[in-house]
Amino acid sequence: MAISDRVLRYLESRKNLTGSAAGLAGLALTFTGLAGAYWPVVVAGLYGAGALIAPPERPPAPDFPDPAEELDELRENFATLRTYLAEVDLPPAAAGRLTELDGVLEALLDPSSVADVLAKDPEAVHALSRAVRQDVPEAVDAFVRTRWWSRVAPGSEPPERHLERQLTALHREMTAIAGALRDAEERRQEAHTIVTEERQDRL
Repeated sequence: MAISDRVLRYLESRKNLTGSAAGLAGLALTFTGLAGAYWPVVVAGLYGAGALIAPPERPPAPDFPDPAEELDELRENFATLRTYLAEVDLPPAAAGRLTELDGVLEALLDPSSVADVLAKDPEAVHALSRAVRQDVPEAVDAFVRTRWWSRVAPGSEPPERHLERQLTALHREMTAIAGALRDAEERRQEAHTIVTEERQDRL
């Protein structure tokens, strides 16, 4: 940070503003004759005291994106991922696993169903984002690259086997998230039922 910027920040700081106000009070004492011959010391002392008692500067809180906006961006990423996957030739077993995973991801990202519940669960949003933006594309891309090498120099385990295992694990993770969101909705519904019935009993 340049020196001029530091000076400007200090001039606008609470310490300087509070110290200046106290210093002005010292000048007022000087004009009334109460400060006497030591008025420079009085003004400087009041300025220093004011700067010391001033509340510390508070940095602005970070402005993170709204969960709903993040989900909108994630839906766009999911559409991009689907376009990419449509161009990849996968073996039947892996393609079936991917279709199952795609169905769960589509349901979780459906704006008309669980969007409100999902937006309140940052860990679920993070896991979903990681699956769409990292796990699925990396798994498929690694399969495509490894498949080419396996044709040149066959390895011990077919690359499609790894892809199937990865997609299976991701499907389990996304299904668990969907189950947790469903449970949260059920608990919310049950709580509302209890509140409604208790209110009716008081009538």
